[in-house]
Amino acid sequence: MEEERRVLFGKYEMGRLLGKGTFAKVYYGKEIISSESVAIKVINKEQVLKRQGMMEQIKREISIMKLVRHPNIVELKEVMATKTKIFFVMEFVRGGELFDKVSKGKLQEDAARRYFQQLISAVDFCHSRGVSHRDLKPENLLLDENGDLKISDFGLSALPEQILQDGLLHTQCGTPAYVAPEVLRKKGYDGAKADIWSCGVVLYVLLAGCLPFRDENLMNMYRKIFRGDFEFPPWFSSETRRLVSRLLVVDPDRRISMAEIMRTPWIRENFTPPLDFKIYEESIEAEETETVTPKFFNAFEFISSMSSGFDLSSLFQSKRKIQSVFTSRSSATEIVEKIETVTKEMEMNVKTTKDFRVMIEGRTEGRKGRLSMTAEVFEVAPEMSVVEFCKSAGDTLEYNRFYEEEVRPALNDIVWSWHGDNCAVNQKPDGDVTV
Repeated sequence: MEEERRVLFGKYEMGRLLGKGTFAKVYYGKEIISSESVAIKVINKEQVLKRQGMMEQIKREISIMKLVRHPNIVELKEVMATKTKIFFVMEFVRGGELFDKVSKGKLQEDAARRYFQQLISAVDFCHSRGVSHRDLKPENLLLDENGDLKISDFGLSALPEQILQDGLLHTQCGTPAYVAPEVLRKKGYDGAKADIWSCGVVLYVLLAGCLPFRDENLMNMYRKIFRGDFEFPPWFSSETRRLVSRLLVVDPDRRISMAEIMRTPWIRENFTPPLDFKIYEESIEAEETETVTPKFFNAFEFISSMSSGFDLSSLFQSKRKIQSVFTSRSSATEIVEKIETVTKEMEMNVKTTKDFRVMIEGRTEGRKGRLSMTAEVFEVAPEMSVVEFCKSAGDTLEYNRFYEEEVRPALNDIVWSWHGDNCAVNQKPDGDVTV
């Protein structure tokens, strides 16, 4: 990298190149104040914008990695940006890929069990947050300095909003040898059940040192996957044979569930959930019982949503979503009460959560089902909030008309500035951004 970019935003010192892909490079970095090691993924915005679908994929990956904080998942610490690049600052995992261990041969059963316990704990947590990974394989499983597993690469992961009206996902993705048969059939699939199949392939690979479904001809390999046609090496114990046989079931409705996996005696042996995870769960429960304040919008999020000059908008939000943003000097409580009042008067069903999110749904069927949207309040400063409206379901034209002709005029008395109207945002040329 150029010399002036060796220090990023005055916070991180960037070092050697760790790896690179089509759209990104990953560098070793160090947090200047604490000297903590990090990995910095640098994404070229111009290259991403040239490829259809990559904008939404990156936005989704950011959202997902904020959701899935778990000791066995690589942590996304921060997202920052300049005019031309986006930076993911992530936990630095020193031990390399689990694939490197497996490529040297099969693991002992106790070692395989430990990795699989950590994998299942993390995947189960993802599923509890509505996230399906969709590309679980040893190459995406890293090991830290203590030999603990960390799931990485959520670029192909799915959130509930990607599920179609049939309740299934339809994007065919993943690595062929690890992909569930229902994904390959292109008829829709449950992302969580597909992940469980992939976990079964991973467990087999750990214990056998090779893939369960393998053939030089890709179509022949697919046929084996469709039939569930694999054999156990002689050293597999009866317990591991039984578990793998229940994981690699072709019919997803008959495949073992995550709850059943967690109750399996083989899994439960010497398994203790991570201490940090217990503390995290307790903190979440405590947050749910305490008075909640509005989410704080950091500089990156504020600029992404509000600044036409910074122009990250095309990467992180659709144009219509950007136009559904305004700033207000009213308190978060006043904003929520106003939104509730005006939308109820419009005969909408309204539900408000503790984190200052208002969910609004029409009472009648539209062209594509009931129109529903979410209004979310973010605190920028003690006397400044950003309010974001987003369509959740229904017809886009109906949403546009409803928002522009009914919602927007009704909220005028609490609006300080609609998006794009004299936003007080400053930007350094291709450098740090400040609000």
